[in-house]
This record gives sequence, structure tokens and C-alpha cells, in this order.
Amino acid sequence: MNIINKRIFQNSMFCLLVIIIAMVLIPIRMHCAERSYIVVSKKKCILYVINSQDTIVAFQCGVGKNFGNKTRKSDYRTPEGTFRIVSIEKASDWTHDFEDGYGERKGAYGLCFIRLQVPKFKGIGIHGTCFPESIGTRSSEGCIRLNNEDLSKLMTHVFVGMQVVIEPDI
Repeated sequence: MNIINKRIFQNSMFCLLVIIIAMVLIPIRMHCAERSYIVVSKKKCILYVINSQDTIVAFQCGVGKNFGNKTRKSDYRTPEGTFRIVSIEKASDWTHDFEDGYGERKGAYGLCFIRLQVPKFKGIGIHGTCFPESIGTRSSEGCIRLNNEDLSKLMTHVFVGMQVVIEPDI
């Protein structure tokens, strides 16, 4: 075998080894991710990321101002049940008028909006806030609010399709 053929063979073997390793490791990573899910305790105002039975991270959060399950638009309730993340959207340029006399506020949702698939409601999600003092309280219009720093940390754990369980108030 001449030097050129030997190098081609070595490169081919290396590529094959990389492909085999990737085929083994990628399903393991996917399997771990599939077991991760979020639990939101409305009663405690805490969002948990859980993998299997272990809590990976926990963050204080803000939830809907009113108690109970969401039944209609503008009822200021956070929906209860099991949902899925359908998209993760850049929200740093989004604005919102909180009807507090200050008008539209840029950055009202923090860096991103983690949209949940909630039947009958399109605008429910997990997001940051321009009101960090509202975290740990019943303060939102129905979404789950996090400190912007905590939202950035959460982003390393979430994926489209991830299950989100929002527990009842009681």
C-alpha cells in the first residue's frame, strides 16, 4: 500500500469512527432530553426543570394574578394542565402596554418567549420581565414570568416539544 492510499484509508477509518461515535452519543443525548420536563407550581411560584425524578434547576416565577384555571382571554389566570413547548421566539424587541399609564414598554418579555401549546389560547408562555420585583408573586396576565437571568439559564435546558406541567393552585 503506497503512502497516499494509506492516508486515504486512515482518513476513511477516522471518519467512520466519528460517525459511529455520533450514532451512539446522539441518541443517548436525545433520550436524556426526552426525559426532561418542566413543572410549574402556581402555589409556590416556582418553575422546576426535572430530568427523570431529579430536579436540575428551580427558579422563582410570577404567575397569573387570579387563582384558578384559565377559561377565557384576559382573565389573568395561568392555565393548568400538561402542555408542550411549540416554539422559542426572540422577544427582546417586543413591546407590551400594561395599562399602567406608561404605554408600550420595550423588553417587556425579556430576551425570549417560550410559547406553550394551550388549547384556545395562543399567547401563553414562559418569558422574562421588565418587572423583576414581580417574581415570586401572582402578577402576570396568565404567562409564567422569570427574571431575565433565570430565563437565560432556563434556555440551556428547554427544547421544542418539551412537556410543561402547570399544577393547580390548590
